[in-house]
Amino acid sequence: MNKSKIRVIERKRRAFRVRKKIEGTTDRPRLCVRRSINHIYAQLVDDIKGETIAQVTSYGKSFSESKNSGGNLSKTEIAKAVGEAIAQIAVEKGISSVVFDRKGYLYHGRVKALAEAARSKGLVF
Repeated sequence: MNKSKIRVIERKRRAFRVRKKIEGTTDRPRLCVRRSINHIYAQLVDDIKGETIAQVTSYGKSFSESKNSGGNLSKTEIAKAVGEAIAQIAVEKGISSVVFDRKGYLYHGRVKALAEAARSKGLVF
């Protein structure tokens, strides 16, 4: 196996370890974060009902407009904007507390920036 496949397998193992300890409920949904090379995604999931409550991605119209008008934003700044957006949607839907699912990613960089931005807008982890 090459290094990239090994890296993916190890991340999936970490994700499984994280996911077996947490579960999203209606009162306290799971804030699931996924990142790719260029984008970052966040969604609120109710695992009991098996449905997604809300989701925000970094490639929507609002992010492309802010990127063009305000100059080039770094990936970390975009992650902060996604965190603030998902927190705003959650507060509008009456959700104040969530369970954070980092999905096997290390808690630094863009994942940490998203989490801290969501906390600053009122979500409690």
